[in-house]
Amino acid sequence: MTPDATPPAADAAPSAPTTDPQAARRVKLEALTAMGVDPWGQRLDDHTPIGQVRARMSELRYRFPDGAEVELPDFSKQDDDFNFRQWKADRNEEHAAKTGEKGVRGDVAGPEFRVAGRIVLHRNKGKLHFIDLRDMTGDLQLMVGQKQVGDSWAVVEQLDLGDIIAVDGALTVTNTGELSIAATKVHFLCKSLETPPEKHHGLTDPEMRQRMRYVDLAYNDGVMPRFLDRTRIVRSVRDTLAERGFVEVEGPTLHSIAGGAAARPFNTHHNALDMPLFMRIALELHLKRLLVGGIERVYELGRVYRNEGISPKHNPEFTMLEVYQAYGNYESMMDLTEAVITDAIAATQQGSGVGGQGTGEVSYVLPYGEHTVDFTPPFERRTYNDLFAEHAGVDPDDEGAVADLAKKIGFDLKDESGAPRHPDVIKNEVFEAKVEDALVGPIFVIDYPASICPLTKRKKDNQAIAERFELFVRGMEIANAYTELNDPDLQEELFKSQLTGLSDEDSMAKMDDDFIRALRHGMPPTGGLGIGIDRLVMLLTNSQTIRDVILFPLLRNEK
Repeated sequence: MTPDATPPAADAAPSAPTTDPQAARRVKLEALTAMGVDPWGQRLDDHTPIGQVRARMSELRYRFPDGAEVELPDFSKQDDDFNFRQWKADRNEEHAAKTGEKGVRGDVAGPEFRVAGRIVLHRNKGKLHFIDLRDMTGDLQLMVGQKQVGDSWAVVEQLDLGDIIAVDGALTVTNTGELSIAATKVHFLCKSLETPPEKHHGLTDPEMRQRMRYVDLAYNDGVMPRFLDRTRIVRSVRDTLAERGFVEVEGPTLHSIAGGAAARPFNTHHNALDMPLFMRIALELHLKRLLVGGIERVYELGRVYRNEGISPKHNPEFTMLEVYQAYGNYESMMDLTEAVITDAIAATQQGSGVGGQGTGEVSYVLPYGEHTVDFTPPFERRTYNDLFAEHAGVDPDDEGAVADLAKKIGFDLKDESGAPRHPDVIKNEVFEAKVEDALVGPIFVIDYPASICPLTKRKKDNQAIAERFELFVRGMEIANAYTELNDPDLQEELFKSQLTGLSDEDSMAKMDDDFIRALRHGMPPTGGLGIGIDRLVMLLTNSQTIRDVILFPLLRNEK
């Protein structure tokens, strides 16, 4: 039976009483089937997203039988004492005074729509039901009266929270100023056999919200908008890069060498070729091969996998953007980073998703937790050594003082074999412990020690410094960029070298002979950029944990 088919009221089967809510839902399922209604629904055309319906509230009028109309008050500007009933009574009196017709009343008149969604609130007032319907663009109240919907009333009596329905009707406003659809027909689309969480004491456990993301999205306020904002941010990133001539590509996710980053990979095995493989930990080395091939502006936006711990800022699989621009450098990448982030902020505020409505103005000052972050460009730029001296309180070039501070904060100056750790390894551990959390940002930390940046070009006037930056906001690294090393002989040497005291998983010293061969064919001077999309979304949606911006984060098996 199609959704437009109207079941005969006489065929409605009475619901058997039961105290088991799930059993009661199955009784209603049987009742719908007995009426000839398909409880799983059929195709539904011509429905309007709720966000778009709400945007047309200005089209409502107070209309009299003779066609005279009065604009409705702006309910958003009325105080709690506003009496809409009295407002209508006053308009009726004014109309009577003009026309001389006593007792004529107007009524709220609006455009007609078909809306579809899930029932998230249901108030049964006997012959009138008030239903809150939710779709991916918002919520809207339905007024479903027995007289108004006619034979559809038999379906209304079988409704539960969580059911998916559609209604036809006209947009109106209740006496309390609530925008609503006055239903004239109900279409049943899907029965929910599970009871939804309670409105005020429902799905609140963070792990269960992540495990049952479908319930989290359907019923918890703010979740759907956050993930729609994520979609807008990703789309904005692509738009920003496309406007600048960058080409999107897709590289392999299975690598024979876990290169391009310092991380522990996930290991796997290809049976047909009988060879070990790794899930990619970075996108870098294949994108640089494309630069050698002549794709001068290239990027990939995709998943990478690192077999590491889980924290509010880390998930074993996450989304990374890597961008490479021939004839650029790390300063070019700073400009691009600012554009990517500020364009993404504008995209979320302009509501570019289905049914979204923007304000036309963009604010770059965003809340994050108990603080605010000012993303107004240009972002601050400070050198690694200046920030080290300011926040660690010691001269970054004084290896002894740095080592003493490292010991005070509990960092072992020797590795597991007893060998002394490289001074720059010690220095960077102190930087991570004493400096990063103090960075409010957004701030570009520039010019890192060259020895810990094996894929980065050195500064011409100081070979000990690498042309690298990291962007920090509220102590969290958001972006990482280099002036890329394109000297094949130096790159080969660095691949072979391992800094003393740096573990294998923290080292980028992994030889990739084919990549060296590619560099020997000639890679142009290049600026390269990596942005963690999940962390960027965290900042722009005021989310305190990465699991709140990943639809299905990795969880332990359910017991």
